[in-house]
This record gives sequence, structure tokens and C-alpha cells, in this order.
Amino acid sequence: MIGSIGIPASPPEGRAQDSIIHGFSAQQGDFAHAILDPRKPAPAGLVGPDGRPSARRFAVYRNNVVVGLVETLKAAYPVVHRLVGGEFFAAMARLYVVAQPPASPVMLDYGAGFPAFIARFEPAAVLAYLPDVAHLERAWVEAYHAAEAPPLPPSAFGHVPPDRVPTLRLALHPSVRIVKSAYPIVSVWQANVGGDDVGPVDLQAGGGDALVARPEADVEIRRLPAGAATFMEALQAGSPIGDAVKEGLSVTPDFDLARTLRGMIEANVITGYDLHPARSMEAA
Repeated sequence: MIGSIGIPASPPEGRAQDSIIHGFSAQQGDFAHAILDPRKPAPAGLVGPDGRPSARRFAVYRNNVVVGLVETLKAAYPVVHRLVGGEFFAAMARLYVVAQPPASPVMLDYGAGFPAFIARFEPAAVLAYLPDVAHLERAWVEAYHAAEAPPLPPSAFGHVPPDRVPTLRLALHPSVRIVKSAYPIVSVWQANVGGDDVGPVDLQAGGGDALVARPEADVEIRRLPAGAATFMEALQAGSPIGDAVKEGLSVTPDFDLARTLRGMIEANVITGYDLHPARSMEAA
């Protein structure tokens, strides 16, 4: 009889299942922590094909997991990798992997915190522009995987009365990302994204804000004129054009609304507009 060996014949409902789940969860937690920390031993209960514990096999598996995550970061941040070199990047990425392991099985999302990690990584401080370049590359990844949306043709704005322009709200493409920087990050990115020799970049040339978007098949990165980044951020937050212009002018008195709108139309990043604040954005 089951009861004769000390196991209740009829355990309270749910208690046995909860105990199994708790034990399984604890074992998974031990496994996850040990995978990313080489100082930890192989979790108890893991055995090889011969039925015996194998620290060596687990070490190989651990290394493969870490290497795979480092390669994921390398693929997402190719310019950062090129700027610092393979050895430095691998060391930095390994520390990031241990500090911030994946929270999801979807690897497309992994590495979102890497730019902030680089900003705190002291050995990389000599390249002050590196975190911003990483932000630009992260924006590229996010834009690449963003939703589709048809852009408005330039002719659509012919229906807007000129006196209504200040109250107009614009809907921007879902892929639009704005990256601000005190460094010429677009030039740095362009000089390093290809396989050719890296050309010189004047890091004293001043800041360079970037528009990252994928209105069609390819992700495009464009330099933004002064004040345009803040203007577009205001539009993304739902501000009408009149209020967004004030934000752009707060950055520089030279903010050029006509030039900025023309650039946005050329970049195909406007997908709708709203003449009636009480209603949702509508394509013209």
C-alpha cells in the first residue's frame, strides 16, 4: 500500500501538484543561475548519458549559452563591435549577459539594455560617444521589427487649410525612433557600418540627432536639422504642430518648420493627420 511507506494515500487537493511545481521551479532557477555564473557548480540532479553527474558537460553547455548570447549582441551592435574590437566587445558583452540575462525566449528583444550598460562600463569611457552609437543601433533593430503602415502622399496635405496647420496633429510611422547625441553619431555609424576602411570622423564637429525609420523595406538613418528631433518627439507625444514648434524653438531659434516637414514627407514617416482633436488620427 502507498500509505505503508509514508506517502499519504489521499493528499490534500492541489498540495502534491504545488510541491512538484515548486520543486521544478526551484530546479529551473538553480539551473539558470548556474548557466551564467561560472563560479557556481553544476546543479544537483543533472547527469550525462551514463547516468552520472558531469561538470565538464555542463561547463561546455554553459559556455555555448554565453557564446550564443554574445553573438546575439554582436549581430545587433555591429558598429559598436567594430569600434572596440572583437576581444573587448566579447569581454564587455559577457559581463552584460551575466548582469542581464534574457527575460524572454524571443531573442529579437534581447540587448535593449546594452547601450545603458555601456554608458556605465568604465573601460569604455574613453569612447564617450559609444553609448549613443549603441542607442542608434538599438533604434535600427526596433525600427526593423516595427509594424507596417502606409505613408501619406505629399498631396494629402493639400486638403489642410493653412490656418489649421498649428492645430494639426500628425501620426508618425510606428518604426520612427529619434536618437539625440552631442556627437556626430550618424557620421560614426556611416563610417563603420560597411566593410570598407573606416574614414576619419571629426568628433569635434558637434552633435548630430538622428531619425531612424523603416517606411518601406529598408531601415533608413537620416541626420536631423537643429531642433527637429525635439519637434518630432513632441509630435509623437501627441502635441499639435504649433506646440511642437515651440519645443523645436526652445532648442534653437533657427528651427525651420518648413524644412523639417519637407524632410519628414520625403522620408515617408507621416502616416496620418488629425484636424479634429476629439477624433483619432485619420489618413487623408
